[in-house]
Amino acid sequence: MAGPKTRVETAEQEAAEWHMRLGERRVSTETLEAFFAWRAVPENDDAYRRVETVWAASGALAGDAAIAAAVAEAMDRRRSGRTRFGSPRTVFGAAAAVTAAVVLGLAGWGWWSGRGVVSTAVGEQRVVQLADGSEVRLDTGSAIRVRFSEGQRRIELERGQALFEVAHDASRPFVVSAGETEVTAVGTVFDVRRVDGGARVTLVSGVVDVVREPTAAPARMRAGQQVEATRSGVRTRAVDVTTATSWAEGRIVFEDEPLASAVAEVNRYLTAPIVLEAGALADTPVNGVFRTGDREAFAASAADGLGLRTSVRPDGSLLLSRRTNN
Repeated sequence: MAGPKTRVETAEQEAAEWHMRLGERRVSTETLEAFFAWRAVPENDDAYRRVETVWAASGALAGDAAIAAAVAEAMDRRRSGRTRFGSPRTVFGAAAAVTAAVVLGLAGWGWWSGRGVVSTAVGEQRVVQLADGSEVRLDTGSAIRVRFSEGQRRIELERGQALFEVAHDASRPFVVSAGETEVTAVGTVFDVRRVDGGARVTLVSGVVDVVREPTAAPARMRAGQQVEATRSGVRTRAVDVTTATSWAEGRIVFEDEPLASAVAEVNRYLTAPIVLEAGALADTPVNGVFRTGDREAFAASAADGLGLRTSVRPDGSLLLSRRTNN
């Protein structure tokens, strides 16, 4: 029977191999499903986060000898063809440019103890440790306003998206407002995004209450649920939280997403966006995992898989259009 040390070493080796596997240009849907199933095991999730943290911090895994050795071994195994993962069947629905590194333009990590606005530029992420021990990860083009008092910890999400890991303090509720929507927690992990005049809330762990209007009854959320709070009301559904919060690890996951919507999501991380020509398969569903900010990889996959043409326009934007027969 394997002891704890052996299990940790095995998990780190497997995490390194997954890191290499997901770094390939094309990854199949089957591989992604296998990865998410593997990562559902707590020991594996911890190991993968260690690999990603060290990779992001050092750029070369020099900060952790054990993980660096595991990745080096994984690379050797891939070169010799002995890796345990089989060759993927690749289509655009599964093709993806994936990396375990955090989002391009990561602004870094810091403390925030006062009142004021914390923001990110387009294509940038920022992790902030609040004075109460809570942690906030801001996505691209986002801004929060911190307002702590003796009786309440309040965050206003002025724009964009943020993932909150709330330190437990029963005497001071943690309230996130996004327009007319308020999310109240004590100690939990949840994601909030401003969308279409409302907000989308994804609960990773714990319990939160969501209120769309001050006079409305709160909607109690459980882990694994997502709430869409709009002018028409509050709608709750079950989601895969790993997929829903993949942006926090520098990835965008598409599952049967219309191409036009996928392009819009990719563009959130770009200063020079992708433009989809009118009628160019806008409603075609696509699947895949892409690195945030990697415009060329997404466009190349769309072109290869859907028979589209890519061209860079004078203003720097990239046009996806139908191919013409000469």
